[in-house]
This record gives sequence, C-alpha cells and structure tokens, in this order.
Amino acid sequence: MGRGLAVRCPIRIDLAGGWSDVPAYCNDKRGEVVNIAINHYVTATKTLDENRRLTVQYSTEMPIGSGLGTSGAMNVALMAAISGEGRKSDELAEMAFQFESILGNTGGRQDQWASALGGINHLTFDGDEVEVNRLNPSEGFRNWLQNNLLLFDSKIQHISGELHDGVWTRFHKRDEEVLCGLDMIRDAGLLMASAIGEEEVSQVVKSMKMVMTGVDLLDEKIHNPFRDIIAPLEDLGHVLAWKAMGAGGGGVIGVIINNDERSKAALLDTMQTAEWSQIMWQIEDSGITLQ
Repeated sequence: MGRGLAVRCPIRIDLAGGWSDVPAYCNDKRGEVVNIAINHYVTATKTLDENRRLTVQYSTEMPIGSGLGTSGAMNVALMAAISGEGRKSDELAEMAFQFESILGNTGGRQDQWASALGGINHLTFDGDEVEVNRLNPSEGFRNWLQNNLLLFDSKIQHISGELHDGVWTRFHKRDEEVLCGLDMIRDAGLLMASAIGEEEVSQVVKSMKMVMTGVDLLDEKIHNPFRDIIAPLEDLGHVLAWKAMGAGGGGVIGVIINNDERSKAALLDTMQTAEWSQIMWQIEDSGITLQ
C-alpha cells in the first residue's frame, strides 16, 4: 500500500488594502492589507506508492479567476503537500509566492499569507518582509461581518495578470492617478484594521468606500462589470458599500448591506435577475490543515 498526505487550505476575501501588497509598491512604501480566510478550500493530496512513485493532485471548491485568492491557496496547499510536516505556515506562504513569481505572477503576497494563516489578519508588507497582526473581534462583530457582508459570483472570469500589468505599467511611469489610488487603498487598509479592532461598523463602511475610490483611480474597468447593477441599490440605501474581490474585472463582489430584511431582499432579487449566485461563507480560523 502507498502512503498519502492531504492538505487543506482556505481561500480569502480581501476587505481593504489589496494592491498595496505588490512588491512594486511595498518596496517603496509599506503595504497594508486586511483580509479574512473563509470556509471554502483548496485541497492537495500527495501519494507515494509502493514503487516510490510520487503523485500530487489538487482541487478547488471555487473556480479560479474568482478574485478569492484561489490560485494562491492552491500553491500554498501544493507546497505544504510536497514539504510534508515540519514547515512553518509563513515559510510555506513565502515558498508559494516565490513559486508564482518564477511563473511570472506580478501580484502580491496577501493571498498566500491569508491561506496559510487563516483567520482575520492585518498584514503589513515592507519590501519582502511580512508583519502579521491577528485581529480577534468579538463573536457579535464576527456575526455582523458574516451576516452583512454578502458575496456574489458574477461568473465573469477575470484575468488578474492582465489587470495588474496595465496598472503597474502606469505606476512605473509615475502616473499621478495610480500613485494617489494606491496610497488611498493602503490608507483604507489601515482604517479597516482600526475599524475591526474597535468594532466600528461605520468605519468598516468608510474603509470599503475608500477602496472603491482608490481602485477607480487605478482603472475603472476593475469595477465596471458590477457598477450598473449595484449602484442603484447603493443610491436607494440598501447597499452601504461594495468592492470587487481581488483584482476585479469580474469574479466575485463583496457587498455590505443595510441591517434590515428589506435591503437584503432587494439585493437578492437584483442578484437573481442578474443571474449572479450568492456564496455563503463563514470565517475560517485555521490556515494550513493536514488531513
């Protein structure tokens, strides 16, 4: 009989600060990201048969191109399966990031760290260094996040590399809108960390709105697939704030709704008409799990 090892890693939602974790930015300024690992997973399985032939397979619960860091989680699971026991979570996250860099990925490190660590984290990126500040809000605030931040899959697959390439080309040309947008997104990450730490709903909403403004300065195409559908609900007060998960241009959108059944019903009705599907989620406190 052969020997096997299965590894499970969560994917993530990024609340604020995504883009500022990319080395092109955080090599000059500190990036600040707040994200949440959720209960949807990538699983990698390593099998060594009786003839010492090695097989590694992995599968995802969510499609790639969703904006939920699926590719990053997949590579964390792969590194963990290959390495076996003994590696620290941050080591496996960095291995996964370096592996993707070799393959030409120009994104940042937040996906890999969220998947490896689990939970709600404020991550600070300073060059190649990552500082982790675990956020531990009360059960009541966790429930507010899980009940009022709704996720919807637009089923429009984005290609994050293409979106990144356009933004970073303008960044290297010192485009003022891109520079201003990235600083605003970074500041939104700091505000989100403070908001969750102090359990201030209004500041969570303010932070997400800051992200929206900053991202639109990077490239309005990032949010255009969602704008015409969500903006009318925002105007009516049913939606407090919203943003694309990940690089945008499609994939999954996160929507903070007003805390009443009328707002939720209006949103769900609109999503049904748009043929977007809701993704039910909860916070996943564990990162890499050997099974």
